Amino acid sequence: MRTAVRFPARVSLEQILDGLLRDEQFQETVTRWERIAPKPARYAPFPEWLDGRISAALRRRGIQQLYSHQSAALEATRAGKNIVVVTPTASGKTLCYDLPVIDAIAKDPSARALYLFPTKALAQDQLAELESLSGDIDIDLKTYTYDGDTPPQIRAAVRSAGHVVISNPDMLHTAILPHHTKWVKLFENLNYVVLDELHTYRGVFGSHVANVMRRLRRICEFYGSHPVFICTSATIANPGELAQRHVEGEVVVIDESGAPRGEKVLVFVNPPVTHRSLGVRRSALGTGRDIAATMLASGVQTIAFTRSRIQTELLLTYLRQRFPTPQWPPGLVRGYRSGYLPSERRAVERGLRDGSIRGVVSTNALELGIDIGALQAAVLIGYPGTVASTWQQMGRAGRREDLSVAFLVATSQPTDQYVVQHPEYVLERSPEAGLVNPDNLHVLVQHLKCGAFEIPFDRKERFGTEDTPGVLSYLDEQGILHEADGRYHWAAQSFPAEGMSLRTATSDNVVIIDQTDGKHHVIGEVDRFGAPEILYEQAIYLHEAKQFQVERLDWENQKAYVREVKVEYYTQAGVAVRIRVLDEFDHKAAHESRGFDRAHGEVLVSAIATIYKKLTLFTNENVGWGKIHIPEQELQTTSFWCAVPERAVAGWPREKIEIALAGLGNLLHGLAPLFLMCDPHDLGMAVEVRSPHTERPTIYLYDMTPGGIGFSERLFKSYDALIERAREHLESCGCGSGCPSCVGPAYALGADVRESVAHLLSLA
Repeated sequence: MRTAVRFPARVSLEQILDGLLRDEQFQETVTRWERIAPKPARYAPFPEWLDGRISAALRRRGIQQLYSHQSAALEATRAGKNIVVVTPTASGKTLCYDLPVIDAIAKDPSARALYLFPTKALAQDQLAELESLSGDIDIDLKTYTYDGDTPPQIRAAVRSAGHVVISNPDMLHTAILPHHTKWVKLFENLNYVVLDELHTYRGVFGSHVANVMRRLRRICEFYGSHPVFICTSATIANPGELAQRHVEGEVVVIDESGAPRGEKVLVFVNPPVTHRSLGVRRSALGTGRDIAATMLASGVQTIAFTRSRIQTELLLTYLRQRFPTPQWPPGLVRGYRSGYLPSERRAVERGLRDGSIRGVVSTNALELGIDIGALQAAVLIGYPGTVASTWQQMGRAGRREDLSVAFLVATSQPTDQYVVQHPEYVLERSPEAGLVNPDNLHVLVQHLKCGAFEIPFDRKERFGTEDTPGVLSYLDEQGILHEADGRYHWAAQSFPAEGMSLRTATSDNVVIIDQTDGKHHVIGEVDRFGAPEILYEQAIYLHEAKQFQVERLDWENQKAYVREVKVEYYTQAGVAVRIRVLDEFDHKAAHESRGFDRAHGEVLVSAIATIYKKLTLFTNENVGWGKIHIPEQELQTTSFWCAVPERAVAGWPREKIEIALAGLGNLLHGLAPLFLMCDPHDLGMAVEVRSPHTERPTIYLYDMTPGGIGFSERLFKSYDALIERAREHLESCGCGSGCPSCVGPAYALGADVRESVAHLLSLA
């Protein structure tokens, strides 16, 4: 791949792929070369009841018929049914909600709709599309975005005159629902609520959004409206279930796409091993750079996805070095991520659409449905974390019916290595499910407060949990609510929505303050339980490709003061964890001959950070250490655990048992996200040589969210599949004694760690 730029400009994609097929060195890294055949469109006529101006405008745009899934969405919403549309990228999902909304407003100018998007960029993109379509139809459709950037003088007009209000869940939570009396026209006439990119509303964020939807429906009922919910989602295992958790009603799933699909080549690439005994591979960033450079040098418009802001900037730097000016245009490759100015991001989007930009390096910020034209190639640096995101990113190439290609370049992480060695995991049906737990007490109580501020609660009213009256009574005792005449009224002085983020389960976060220039700028925050692993005096905190040293930690006031530094090391904390089982929800005993006892339930996790190590940036050598002085932290959450039978470790010394448990725990923790649609950081892992609860060697995988989101129950139910995946992955790993791609580095755990883990798995 080092000879990438030898291709002459404007070589056809087919020629490039033929060249890669003949490149023996490149083919040694390919674990799967999949060619997906093109698929013709399936059409349906415009329904007779659709306003004639709409169908005429679509015909002028060259749309003579609807795709079959668009027709199904129209018919279902007209019948008053909630829907979730689950079709690939660029399949025309936008018309599934724009057409019923425009038709309703065309027939009744008092009708209203609320569009919710997870990002401002997506909202702006959809605003432009809706304005363009309504302009062609010649309908007086007033469409506005309502977010943090909306000027105050415009907000009054949006509230009184907006037929379609485009916003996001955060703005709905803090600025619209608490001030519903200013939005009477919207709530009295609300016909449709659009919840776009539903699959992003999972975990803590999704649990909050589901409660925001409860509050929205409650206010709609107060004003006498009963809107139809139109959801769209990427492909996940449970779109209907996830939609029902948000809508709390019946939902029709529309998942048969009628859109055409061009021929597509998918290539799974595993960088070559550079140090076999340690299992170290060539950098995924370097391999991805070479593939992207091959495409760009040949005139193929390309997008490269990375998993972090730092990687985005590094890859952009590497590619620009490969294409120096004046030989190549200065804007040949651009970057795209959060942190860039909105004007910069809009310029990149326009450049991709009109072809003036040949390549873009992005975080997952461009994964969602922003219109960036018809790219031909996508290069994914690392497995994105879910099958849904993988298909979304791969789908960014080939938005028309021409040939396209997508490369997935694996890192050394266990999840990446499993996926690249088992490509069928991506190519076949996704086993992942989007999980939410709107009845998590930490989340629910906050929204009960917000709901009471908006409209007093009736004593018998149910909001999520069956024990709503009990929670309301508790809040009354605390002086937050006040009961009068059988209704609970807001009694506190504070504004409940303002101090509550939808992105965390609690507001108990440590704020990071940069004081480099003598001024104090907040550059981030970390949840209090996880903070001791990241923020302690002398810790190196990485942010926006910069290094900051923690100079002072004000733990009581939850503030970390940092200053920018330039050093050749990073820091890593050692954390001691204890687990106490509070309640066992379900248990399954092992078979007589094999298997582990497993269970899930409520636990109290106690963690204390003790020391930190200084590790060099590129070689990970230990160049120093220090003590950490932070009180022990506690997290009450849910956990899955499995207990190893005594016969499996009979005769082993304590140290060998501990090393084997740590290795197996690392392996299970690395593979668990394959089942959970979550980030590895959403799960914690701990091992105990003799657990007080099971009285055996035990591995715990627990939710890092207070109260839990549902990960532990899903792992409990997926035990057999998880263990089978672990066996397959360990057997297929080419290392000798253990490496970061499977059980963890042998040099850190012990020389025979892989052998010990294999023994445990043979009995699991």
